[in-house]
Amino acid sequence: MQSAQFGWAVLGPGAIAVTFVAALRAVPGARLRAVWGRDAGRAQAFALRHGLHARCAAAELDAVLDDPQVHAVYVATTHDAHAGLAARALAAGKPVLCEKPLTLCEADTRELCALSRAHRVFLMEGLWTRMLPLYRALGSRLAQAGLGELRSVTSNFCFVVPYEARSRLFDPARGGGALLDIGVYNVAMTRWAVHSAGGVAEAVVARSLDSLCAPDGVDIANVGSLRFAGGTVAQFVCAFDRIATNGLQLHGTRGSVWVPQDFWAGQRAEWIAADGSRESLHMPHAVNGFEYQIEEAMRCIREGRIESPGMPHAESVAVAREIDALRALATAGGRRLDARPSAAAAATPHSA
Repeated sequence: MQSAQFGWAVLGPGAIAVTFVAALRAVPGARLRAVWGRDAGRAQAFALRHGLHARCAAAELDAVLDDPQVHAVYVATTHDAHAGLAARALAAGKPVLCEKPLTLCEADTRELCALSRAHRVFLMEGLWTRMLPLYRALGSRLAQAGLGELRSVTSNFCFVVPYEARSRLFDPARGGGALLDIGVYNVAMTRWAVHSAGGVAEAVVARSLDSLCAPDGVDIANVGSLRFAGGTVAQFVCAFDRIATNGLQLHGTRGSVWVPQDFWAGQRAEWIAADGSRESLHMPHAVNGFEYQIEEAMRCIREGRIESPGMPHAESVAVAREIDALRALATAGGRRLDARPSAAAAATPHSA
């Protein structure tokens, strides 16, 4: 698609779609063309709120997928609907950028990637963190052995939200749980660090997890560790029941890196040398950070690619495999919540 106007359709007019459209407006040549949602009225309201005519809110998904002015779709629904909607779009020949997690399990992720290859249509999981300027700069320095050998990685992604069984965060039918919703970032960026520093997408050879689960088994809080084949050890926390610094740290034989706050949306980092000297990196988003994954998807689609080198299919499969393994540990050994956490703690919104 080489024309000046690149039309996007949003599937699922929720909060994350609002973030996407705000970024879309700043990407040269990109425009919102259509909106689809299971609730037609909500989709229409979303379209009108974002400057589209009401007729651009399609009641039927096929109307979006048949529109020649839709050049790609962004899947922004709850996790459970990702695989089905992405599959329909790929089968119709529409490139897909899909919110993380791409699917609920490794098997479904493999199937979706195979469908992308079979139809020769672009598919990318929306792990937008990997596209941010800060991580591109850090990745380049890690690849040049800037930290020496990477020994350990630590990360945390936590916020407090009272347990509510009907919430999408806790509903197993909609892919609830801290691991699927936010732990994906811990795992994905740990793998990014190990790969960037060593040049190889190493396998995890050992893992442990301490979990707190809801009465129905959905994980609420997780403290885990991963050991990679090359020796790097990672520790992480992802939880809905606590406040944390939400930072990321990389520790090497020649120095360390600290992303002090909200690492998944990283804009600042400290590069700390072996002699204790510090270098501050500040790379603010042009809008909200989503613009970089949009630009990456459009570039790849225009080049005729079916996957992004920044978030290839194999990496989506690997992250899904690790989340599967961790969820199995949570199910098998997680402590069960006996009572709901106090509702006095205010919920903290996040930009996942």
